[in-house]
Amino acid sequence: MERGLLWLPLLVVFFWLVISGKREYQKVEVYKVWAEQFDNAKYDIYAVLGKKEDLITWGKPTPKGIINENIFSLSTVEKINVTIKNKLVDYDNLPVKGDANLQFLCSDNEIINIPFTDINLAIKWLNYLQKFME
Repeated sequence: MERGLLWLPLLVVFFWLVISGKREYQKVEVYKVWAEQFDNAKYDIYAVLGKKEDLITWGKPTPKGIINENIFSLSTVEKINVTIKNKLVDYDNLPVKGDANLQFLCSDNEIINIPFTDINLAIKWLNYLQKFME
């Protein structure tokens, strides 16, 4: 009986991992279908991002689809930055960890923050998108 009680928490953790893994798999599958319409796209647990011509579309991935989808034009963007905790990143002294945001400063004083879990990926997208702003 005691051994059975010791294994019960492990069984609960196992089922929780299976359910979590299934949800993430469903998110990725929904993203793959969503991303087909774009020239370039990225998946992140925080946000999905797609670029088609001069339009940027982003939203939050869920197992049932992309929610809170927003679209804006690169022609309205004056500047793009990478921030961590609302502070600009020093590209010469990058932090090893930290959630980053790709920050778009638009001509109508709107600020759009798209979250990234990987700082280097955010910087790659910054460099990629700046090519289209010139």
